[in-house]
Amino acid sequence: MHSQSPTTHASSSCVSVENNASLITGECRVGEVKRVTKETNIAVRINLDGSGVADSSTGIPFLDHMLDQLASHGLFDVHVKATGDLHIDDHHTNEDVALAIGTALLQALGDRKGINRFGDFSAPLDEALIHVALDLSGRPHLSCGLCIPTERVGTYDTQLVEHFFQSLVNTSGMTLHIRQLSGKNSHHIIEATFKAFARALRQATEYDPRRRGTVPSSKGVLSRS
Repeated sequence: MHSQSPTTHASSSCVSVENNASLITGECRVGEVKRVTKETNIAVRINLDGSGVADSSTGIPFLDHMLDQLASHGLFDVHVKATGDLHIDDHHTNEDVALAIGTALLQALGDRKGINRFGDFSAPLDEALIHVALDLSGRPHLSCGLCIPTERVGTYDTQLVEHFFQSLVNTSGMTLHIRQLSGKNSHHIIEATFKAFARALRQATEYDPRRRGTVPSSKGVLSRS
């Protein structure tokens, strides 16, 4: 596996909105990762201070659709290119895409100075209602309370949803809680989960102007442990 170092870009590539990094630091927070194994070849680039650009091609159409939700509702620019052993199944590609996204988030967040750190959002989609709470604490933990009634959505194995988030949590150092408050349709449940996650992550990564660039921790540091 080869991972590139964090990269920063001039404010011209950021969206100028209140509390955005482009106004506070003059730079975008960008993570860029390349992950190559015998099973997959993954390239990920995420701009936390983007405008919702979605450009994902994983070979798994439903996963691409969910990554579009992450970009659109988080207002992140998400670029994912992946090839993998899909002739076996989607498992390795799904997992390695999530691992690379988590690593890119870790890079983009840097020392996490000035961010809100916590995010909390409930997203409805017709009969489905999903609540997500997260903490960019540096401590990886997933608690997932989804009850997806079918084994597949299209060709996508619904067991891979929890595995996607577990993989992302492991490399990003995020504490993530997902709760299903209602829902009967598998597609609606999964899509609402990604939408709620995107909005909670957007909230957590945005800057709190009252912090004046300090680390949101009584310990004075937030690190990946």
